Amino acid sequence: MSTDTTSSTTQRDVVLIGAGVMSATLATYLRQLEPDWSVDVFERLESPALESSGPWNNAGTGHSALCELNYTPEKPDGSIDISKAVNVNEQFQISRQFWAHLTEAGIISDPRAFLSPIPHMSFVWGEKNVSFLDRRYQALKDHPLFSGMEYSEDPAKLAEWMPLVMKDRAPGQRLAATRTEAGTDVNFGALTRILFDALGRTAGFSLITRHDVTNLKKSSDGRWLVQVKSLVTGEHRTVSARFVFIGAGGAALELLQKSGIPEGRGIGGFPVSGQFLRCTNPEVVRQHSAKVYGKAAVGAPPMSVPHLDTRMVDGKASLLFGPYAGFSTRFLKKGSLLDLPLSIKPGNIRAMMAVGRDNWDLTKYLIQQVMQSPADRMAALREFVPDARESDWELIVAGQRVQVIKSDKAKGGVLQFGTEVVTAADGSVAALLGASPGASTAAPIMLTILQRCFRSEIAKWEPKLREMIPSYGTRLADNPEMCAGQRHRTTEILRLTH
Repeated sequence: MSTDTTSSTTQRDVVLIGAGVMSATLATYLRQLEPDWSVDVFERLESPALESSGPWNNAGTGHSALCELNYTPEKPDGSIDISKAVNVNEQFQISRQFWAHLTEAGIISDPRAFLSPIPHMSFVWGEKNVSFLDRRYQALKDHPLFSGMEYSEDPAKLAEWMPLVMKDRAPGQRLAATRTEAGTDVNFGALTRILFDALGRTAGFSLITRHDVTNLKKSSDGRWLVQVKSLVTGEHRTVSARFVFIGAGGAALELLQKSGIPEGRGIGGFPVSGQFLRCTNPEVVRQHSAKVYGKAAVGAPPMSVPHLDTRMVDGKASLLFGPYAGFSTRFLKKGSLLDLPLSIKPGNIRAMMAVGRDNWDLTKYLIQQVMQSPADRMAALREFVPDARESDWELIVAGQRVQVIKSDKAKGGVLQFGTEVVTAADGSVAALLGASPGASTAAPIMLTILQRCFRSEIAKWEPKLREMIPSYGTRLADNPEMCAGQRHRTTEILRLTH
């Protein structure tokens, strides 16, 4: 891993903007596929993974739809739509296969340095919610990607699964939960550093920190001129690249707009901040070993589903509860208060105004969250941990998430919750926008970028891609035998047995 502050103009094959898990994953793919290509990664902060990929800036859930109820909405006829859950789980299996390949190749020496087996659970109360969870379980239990899921309404069984949640709970309340042992906790910051450390030992790769990308412009020869400023010396430099990936978290929108590609026109962003309550008291922490997800409040964004998580960060267990949503005009945790206003352009103002008009429930929810007192936050926590003591929990600020706003002919604009890939028609530049499931699906998302942006190389790469991702080109959801085989294989390689 190197830091370069020289003032010069250089020719590179690839430039990646932002040193988070997305850039680390894409760079790792490219190093495996084209080891002779030159790659520069520019990061404005002092080291990688300090924004959204940082372990305390997200809940570390390996999003596989095992417990996240927002991925299985109820249809008007009362049936459960599992299509999004299946797609999210399918994507996470690709991430597991990718990490397993890197472990076998020695690039990841110890998968437990970033990946821990933690059961994933859904927990609800009340007749209506119990009925929903039962129907969700019935829809998922026989699917090959969700095999092993358990369901119970028995208080004794629930106490066995989640003793902290059930301790001192008032009797007589109708409760239900599902549990899947195959869940994980992921330290995406540790994974990012592992990948960049390995890349830094290869020729032709540079991670250049404390450098801000100020502009990018396409030259007449089809290459991108990336303008960079050193935040240490103030020097400016220009890097010419065949391909540019904008993976700068919330800052990606501004750079996408500066690129001027038609595919980026009309796109806006709506920032949502978050906070968590964290407990490090060993007496409390050892009573809970699971990620327990509930149902989101009406009008809440999907990323605000309440959950009580076991976290493993640098070998130490803790508990995280939240998130409590908030609002800031910053697009990055260490961004500027002018990020939102400066992102409003003639091409996206109509869409942004339409979203403001049509999302009063979200606006009301955010106002309520911002106005919460410590007592309000503890009341929400005690719905999951009835005997929670305020002295055991501290408030921490999570990372910023920028939800994508897109133009829509009928509505004027729509607010999208999810991860959005924007690529130029010629494949010379790609940008990643949005939020959850985000980092959990870095490997399949970067595969999408490879397929869209390297159309002349992808056929040549397919044998290597199948070596890295054995299910490449196949849906595990449609191949139960391969699904079971790959789940077992990656569990063994990644040491995910409890």
